[in-house]
Amino acid sequence: MPTQYDWLGWWLVGLLGGTHCIGMCGGLVAAFSMGLPARRRMLYWGLLNTGRLLSYMLAGVLAGLLGATLHGYGRLLPLQWLLYMLSQLLLVILGLHLSGLPTLIPRLEKWGSRLWRVLQPRFRALLPLRTPGQALLAGLFWGWLPCGLVYTALSSALLSGTPVLGAAQMLAFGLGTLPTLLVMGKLAPWLQRPMLRRLSGLLVMVLGGWGIWNGLHLLPSVKAALLL
Repeated sequence: MPTQYDWLGWWLVGLLGGTHCIGMCGGLVAAFSMGLPARRRMLYWGLLNTGRLLSYMLAGVLAGLLGATLHGYGRLLPLQWLLYMLSQLLLVILGLHLSGLPTLIPRLEKWGSRLWRVLQPRFRALLPLRTPGQALLAGLFWGWLPCGLVYTALSSALLSGTPVLGAAQMLAFGLGTLPTLLVMGKLAPWLQRPMLRRLSGLLVMVLGGWGIWNGLHLLPSVKAALLL
């Protein structure tokens, strides 16, 4: 499967998904900032995002392990191709969602909310943040907030087929989300402009469409593998 742009591409997806991050995490950012002394704000924000990225990497490890298990069944190439095309299709759907069009992304987030309902009471108990340890732990919980953007990235981590590559791909994605979350307060009005949302969504759709186009070129090889 085409992988040459995966890490850079998923970093870019994280960056372009900033408009979605504002809607999902705007309230959390305000809650985290409440009562934080200015002199310690950078430390706490660094720990919060470190925890969030660690959770993304753990999810990537789990997705990579699941992918490795799936690759152990049936013919490898057809299954890889199917997972690859699914991840690229989800990218196109995500792009439509970022553009403001109705998609299944909210439904994915609703499914993920079941885990969040279990974690949320423990998360709320950490607020307001008083110690660096609380900030790191809150960041770990933050990483499991239901988010269609994260689930789309995980679909590609599943394709990686190894825990290490799954974690690395989710780290690249998480690093892409950092710029928006670190400056959310100042950039939120600008990032929420309809034109920018549509442009971000279009670029994500282009990434997914390009991936699907590359995958279609492999279809003859997939058919041949199924006939073996």
